Amino acid sequence: MDDFNQDIEFEKEVVDEALLDNPEPRCPVILLLDVSYSMGGAPINQLNEGVQALYAALRDDDLASVRVDLSVMTFGANVNVLQDFATVSESKAPELKVNGMTPMGEGIATALRNIEKRKVEYRDAGISYYRPWLFVITDGQPTDDTREASAMLQSAISNKKVIFFGIGVENANLDVLRNISGSPDRVFKLQGLNFKELFQWVSSSLSSVSSSRVGDTLKLEKPSDDVFEFEV
Repeated sequence: MDDFNQDIEFEKEVVDEALLDNPEPRCPVILLLDVSYSMGGAPINQLNEGVQALYAALRDDDLASVRVDLSVMTFGANVNVLQDFATVSESKAPELKVNGMTPMGEGIATALRNIEKRKVEYRDAGISYYRPWLFVITDGQPTDDTREASAMLQSAISNKKVIFFGIGVENANLDVLRNISGSPDRVFKLQGLNFKELFQWVSSSLSSVSSSRVGDTLKLEKPSDDVFEFEV
């Protein structure tokens, strides 16, 4: 069990039937989205459109539609799992609504724990998996304590347990995201509210991952002009 999660025990559960019905390797992905009040109006509308576009693009890709295991989580009044892990062939994009503050620390910690739980479910079902992806998209800065989440995230990144991207929108404090992750090269500023283009990049990247073999090393464009290399 991962170092950052060594004190957490998971109960033995019945194996997810969807995993048994679909033996394809999975790429677990969590979209952790800020739905605090500051995201009201155009930002939440365009974020909804972007998530819808991501689902549509993945659904149109034969491999990605059965290999990308997508979960949508939000942090606002509290941390919610709007869509638990599922392929786009067996789920649909949830509707995002604004409320509350910005408990980003709790959101990141919960997301990392959910990833570890999902990996246990893969192993129980005999399913191989790619390195998990975690996206945090926010327009503000945390209103809770992020120290535990930061330690968990930095451990997961350094031990190659997760591929992280922090996306700052509008007035987001990018330095906070950089400090939490300890990976300034994985934090980006979204120009304007161009969520559709962002999620087009996400779907294109995940399509490349899902058509590779587990353990391959891929070179993908960042959501900027650079290229980065990582093992899936």
